[in-house]
Amino acid sequence: MQKNILETVMGAVVLIVALGFLAFAYEGSQMKVEAGYVISGKFGNASGISLGSDVRIGGIKIGVVSGMDLDPNTYEAVVSMQIRQNTKLPKDSSAAIVSSGLLGEKFIQITPGSDDKMLADGGKVQFTQSSVSLEELIGKFMFSGGGVDNKNGGSAAGDKKPAPAPTIN
Repeated sequence: MQKNILETVMGAVVLIVALGFLAFAYEGSQMKVEAGYVISGKFGNASGISLGSDVRIGGIKIGVVSGMDLDPNTYEAVVSMQIRQNTKLPKDSSAAIVSSGLLGEKFIQITPGSDDKMLADGGKVQFTQSSVSLEELIGKFMFSGGGVDNKNGGSAAGDKKPAPAPTIN
């Protein structure tokens, strides 16, 4: 009987420590959504980002991706971003999906505009740039012959043979 009580107490201690660890990890991960306002933007290709991806200005996190959907009319990805309340963005700001290195995580980089009017809750970023796929770029390079124009006898830069000099009679 006493052994069962000891096992129960030890099991409860392990559960409390595990819950404490999870709470500490959640606080440190900065994945929680802060109070703020939501803006959206349409991207032709939103690959690499997901719910919880960072939204940054100059490398500083100002928000997170809070939703992703497909526009049924244009077939573009509509990305919703939760922005911190104390960060105001001009209406002519632009958004681009970039990566933090050659193979790093992707995030949304906001470039503030110069408009006097600010984006409000539910506002839309008009100027967007889609994600660039490294695999797609490598495929284009490999299947295009590496930039060599073999039809015209040109070099890698696409140079053509010079025209013959005119003759004077």
